Amino acid sequence: MPFAPEYLTYVLHRNFEDAQTFFLGPLMSIHYAHLVMLRAQEIVSAGDAHAIRAALDSIRQDEVRASAFDPDCEDLFYYVERRIARRCGEAVAGRLHTARSRNDIDMTMYRMRQRESILEVLAASIGLRRTLLRLAARHRETIIAVHTHTQRAQPATVAHYMLAVEEQLGRDGARLKASYQRTNCCPLGACAITGTGFPIDRELTANLLGFQAPTVNTYGSIATVDYLLESVSATMVLLAGHGRFVQDLLLWSTAEFHYLRLGDGFVQSSSIMPQKRNPVALEHARAIGSKALGQAQAIVSSVHNTPFGDIVDTEDDLQPLVFAMFADAVRAVSLVAAAMETAEFDAASLEARAGDGWTTLTELADTLARDHGLPFGTAHAIARRLVAGRERDPNRSMAELVAEASREVLGSAIDYSEEQLEAILAPRHFVEVRRTWGGPAPEETARAGRVATAQVEADEEWLRSATGALASAASELQAAAAKL
Repeated sequence: MPFAPEYLTYVLHRNFEDAQTFFLGPLMSIHYAHLVMLRAQEIVSAGDAHAIRAALDSIRQDEVRASAFDPDCEDLFYYVERRIARRCGEAVAGRLHTARSRNDIDMTMYRMRQRESILEVLAASIGLRRTLLRLAARHRETIIAVHTHTQRAQPATVAHYMLAVEEQLGRDGARLKASYQRTNCCPLGACAITGTGFPIDRELTANLLGFQAPTVNTYGSIATVDYLLESVSATMVLLAGHGRFVQDLLLWSTAEFHYLRLGDGFVQSSSIMPQKRNPVALEHARAIGSKALGQAQAIVSSVHNTPFGDIVDTEDDLQPLVFAMFADAVRAVSLVAAAMETAEFDAASLEARAGDGWTTLTELADTLARDHGLPFGTAHAIARRLVAGRERDPNRSMAELVAEASREVLGSAIDYSEEQLEAILAPRHFVEVRRTWGGPAPEETARAGRVATAQVEADEEWLRSATGALASAASELQAAAAKL
C-alpha cells in the first residue's frame, strides 16, 4: 500500500534528508560490523559474506548523500538495502538482515552519533578551561571588586573569578564523561526488542563499533532514553553555568564597569555611532547558548510521558534536535573561549576602584576582632558606625571616626593612625590576607591553578583516549571486513 503524499512530504522526505546528513556513516559501519559477526559465527557462508561485503564496498557515501528521496523507499535503511540487493541479489542481500531489526540499528546509530557529540562538547569545554587558566595565570595580582546581589561586595582578583568558572566547567566535564560511559554501550543484537534465537556475538559487534560493551536487557536496549537524557542534562547544566558567566562578561564590558576589553575581532561598531565597540561575540554566545538550552528542554519534553518501548517520539523526528543542541552548545562555548583569548584588563584602574563603596570594610572588622579580641558581631557594629559617621561628616578623619565608633560600642576608644587604617582598608591587603583554601590570595590562586591545570591535562588525556578508541575500532572494522 503506497504512503499518502502528505505523509511522504511532511515526514518521510524530511527524515530521509536528516538521515543522509547524520546517520549514513554509522549505518554503513553497522552493516560491516554485523556482517563480520555473522560470518564469524558461521551464520552466513563465506561466499555470501564476500558478496555482501563487495556490495557494501560499492556504495559511495557521497553519492548516497546527494541522492533525492525515493518514495518507493521508506527511509535511508531501505534505500541502502536496495543498493546492496542490486549488487549481490535479493537472496544474498537478505542474509545481512539476519538477527537484527531497524530498531536496534536505529538505537545503535543514535548512540554512535551522540557519543561523538558528547566528545565535541567536552573538547569545547576543555578549550574554554585552558583559556581561563591562562587568564588566571596572567592576572593573579589583578585586583577587581566582585559583586553579590549585583552590588559591590569585596575585592578579589581576576584569577580568583576565572578559577571559579573553570572549576565549574571541570565538574561539567565530569558529568559529560560519565554520560559518555553510559552512552557508549551497543544495542545491536537486541533486534526488535527481545533479541534473537541465532547464536550472535554481541560483544564482537560492540567492539568493532568502538563501544565499551553491549547493552544488557534487550527490551531496555530499545526502550530506554535515559542515556540520551543524561548527556542532554549534563550539557544543560554546562549551558546554564556558561550563560551566567557570559552575562557577567557582558556587564564587565560596559563603559560603566569597564573591567573587560575584547580584541577588535570580537566587537562591532555601529552604522550611525562611530564610537561604539559592541561586544557582539559575547551577545551571540549568549543567544546561541540560550537556544541550545531551549533545545535541550524540548528534548526532555518530547520523550516525557511516552511509552516505555519502541516509539517514534524518540527517533527520527527527535534526533536532529539532539544534534542541533549539541552543535549549538559547542558553538557557544568555543566562541567565548576564542573571545576571551583576547581579553584585556586594566590592572591599575581596576585596583584603584576596587575599594570604592566600602568593599574592604570586612577586613576592618576582622582586624578589630584579631587585634583586640572582640567578638565579630561587636567589631561589625563598630565598622558599621564608622560608615554612618563618614556619611554624616565626610571631612572627618578615619582615625577619629573609628575612635568615636568604638567608644560608643565599647565605652572606650580604639586608636589607629590614618596610615594604619589606610593599610587595613587597602584592596590589595584585603586580597593578600585571604589565604583560605580556595581564596583569592595570589599564592593560593597559584596553587589552585596548578591543581586545575593537572585536572585539565587528565581530562585531555581521557578525551584523546576516547577519541583514539573510536578511531582504532574503525580501523579494526575496516581490516576485518576486508578479509571477508
